[in-house]
Amino acid sequence: MSVAHFTEQQIADAKRYSNATPPVEIDPRIKDLVTELIGRVADKWTMLILEALTEHGTLRFSRLADAVGGISQKMLTQTLRAMERGGLVSRTVYPVVPPKVEYQLTSLGMTLGAAFCGVWVWASENLQAVEQARTAFDQRDHHGG
Repeated sequence: MSVAHFTEQQIADAKRYSNATPPVEIDPRIKDLVTELIGRVADKWTMLILEALTEHGTLRFSRLADAVGGISQKMLTQTLRAMERGGLVSRTVYPVVPPKVEYQLTSLGMTLGAAFCGVWVWASENLQAVEQARTAFDQRDHHGG
């Protein structure tokens, strides 16, 4: 879908979201909504790793796993490999025993992180409306499809 398919107001809103700063104190429900949106819009683990590296900078594998939460070692390895291949993450191996490996976002990864910030702003501004819609939906009679 190209920008031509959106109204001027939608484009202005998108630009406003991307330029806004998310609140310092994050409501856990907003975090849950963002996580849900990520799962629908993009690969959940990629976006959560992106978020963790944006927040913490350079991280070792185990610290990154802790920061993401709920990800298996196998999935973290696969996702980091795909992100490295896509130019989003750089991997540095230090020649020490035991090996020390660190991950950080590339400039490409950082720009994706900046674009993703808009999802947080949207979730923050629309949490109440989403919750009201869900409540209304859940209270309706859904028998008979």
